[in-house]
Amino acid sequence: MTAGAAHPVGSAPSRPRRPRQGLGELESRIMDLVWSSEEGVRVRDVLGGLSSARQPAYTTVMTVMDNLHRKGWLIRERDGRAYRYRAKRSRLQVATDALRELLADSGDPAAALLHFAREATDAETRALTRGLNERRATR
Repeated sequence: MTAGAAHPVGSAPSRPRRPRQGLGELESRIMDLVWSSEEGVRVRDVLGGLSSARQPAYTTVMTVMDNLHRKGWLIRERDGRAYRYRAKRSRLQVATDALRELLADSGDPAAALLHFAREATDAETRALTRGLNERRATR
């Protein structure tokens, strides 16, 4: 695929999602599309991937992506006359940072983490155990 050729981007999830902390609904939908692309996206790619009864204008998407760049969510590079955008942090890193912030804001991070562990589902418990085992193995 040529650098200037438009490419389809996976459409934003059809199920309603809560916007990420610090981001509006459209910003969150755009970030979902950016994270779904390995080669980065242009405004036109994002516009094509947004599925909505109220399709935003090209200039709206361009402005929101510029704002995400200024906020530090996106990095961009020239791609012909347009910009190609990539996420500055992975989806997992954003989720990890959000969890750390929630724990810090709880007033007692250790107690909040222990409470979560006690209330965890079986799947969450297996994931936590696997993560702790991996951490121990690398120390």
